[in-house]
Amino acid sequence: MNVHFIAIGGSAMHNLAIALHKKGFNVTGSDDVLFEPSASRLAKYGILPAEVGWFPQKITTSLDAVILGMHARIDNPELLKAQDLGVKIYSYPDYIYEQSKDKLRVVIGGSHGKTTITSMILHVLQQAGKKFDYLVGAQLEGFETMVGLTRDAPVMIIEGDEYLASPIDRRPKFHIYKADIGVISGIAWDHINVFPTFDNYIDQFRIFAETIQPNGRLIYSQTDEVLNKMVANLTVAIEKIPYDLPEYSIHNGITSIIADGEKCALEVFGQHNLLNMQAARLVCEALDIGSADFYTYITTFKGAARRLEVVGKNDNATIFKDFAHSPSKLTATIRAVKAQFPDRQLIACIELHTFSSLNKDFLNEYAGTMDQADRAIVFIDKKTFEQKKIDPYAAEAVKEAFANKNLLFFNDPAELLKHLENLNINHSNLLMMSSGNFGGINLIELKNILL
Repeated sequence: MNVHFIAIGGSAMHNLAIALHKKGFNVTGSDDVLFEPSASRLAKYGILPAEVGWFPQKITTSLDAVILGMHARIDNPELLKAQDLGVKIYSYPDYIYEQSKDKLRVVIGGSHGKTTITSMILHVLQQAGKKFDYLVGAQLEGFETMVGLTRDAPVMIIEGDEYLASPIDRRPKFHIYKADIGVISGIAWDHINVFPTFDNYIDQFRIFAETIQPNGRLIYSQTDEVLNKMVANLTVAIEKIPYDLPEYSIHNGITSIIADGEKCALEVFGQHNLLNMQAARLVCEALDIGSADFYTYITTFKGAARRLEVVGKNDNATIFKDFAHSPSKLTATIRAVKAQFPDRQLIACIELHTFSSLNKDFLNEYAGTMDQADRAIVFIDKKTFEQKKIDPYAAEAVKEAFANKNLLFFNDPAELLKHLENLNINHSNLLMMSSGNFGGINLIELKNILL
């Protein structure tokens, strides 16, 4: 198979390119910008484009497929050439389905927890020695790439994002996979630039549930009222399996799950992760891994990259980084750290970076989300406003939206860094949350200064 990637440098795109290359496909690609680690990973497998840019001459009738990344525009010259020649064009979720249509497909959806639930399932399947293919949205310990494709694995575990498939395919990605087993972890409004109302956003999860194949299963969190109501109104012929918080305890900063009277000490913590674990357990049970084995395997799960990841720690302070950026994720992450370390002060810093989080009409959704932090900091890089062509707003507007008058606001990374470097974090935890990079602040160097 000859496959060409338009916008090969994307996180999911370059991982899919490597997976297909390892499967024996002839892979080429183009992009107008290539960042690390994509460039190095593509180079390792000999599929890094020789030049940056778009080259219509790469598109010929000898191609079996063109895979179009979200980063490309609808007037991309390679896309226009492919359309003109009639070459088959796929979004990457389309191609993931193409590669998995003869397998059992497990698709994990939800506004939060998708990556962690998927990662937990992959960890347990790997520990159990099962064969599986996968697509996950973060780098995991023990997995070289974020996409794995083989010819003989009977099942594929897919993180099902609700964002759009491609510039020319406006369907949410998770509508395309046609799950046999679907998971929904919860519904909290996100992607306001695509789904302008909460009702419209909820509809995407209803449609996802309706794409689950006949006699399939929907595993869902019954702790979410919006999700419960949606599931109750479903009329499709699928089995509905709810989950709730398990019994657990916290002692000396370690969370243990209690199952059949036995305590299993975990390396992750927070109620949101315990809920994620129950979703993963139910999926693994459906894949013939019993609860006792599941809990044995899950005790060694250390979490996905940038999900309450420890940057550094000493005896009385820890610095975490986390991907939290939406209101629900922010609330859950702060609550988790505060509950795990109740005797420590919590300094929480979030960078607002996405289109949704920067939308002034959406900003009020953050009201009260940082109330459990002892000190709250919000950062918006002034360059982000410029790049996204959004009118900047002042500190008072942010404080009002968060309903937190004591909140500190920074829009200059140098000023934020200066403030952070002067913190005394003795008997404290510092929680740095962003889907960006805090304007280039090096968290390892910051850790070395603070610890």
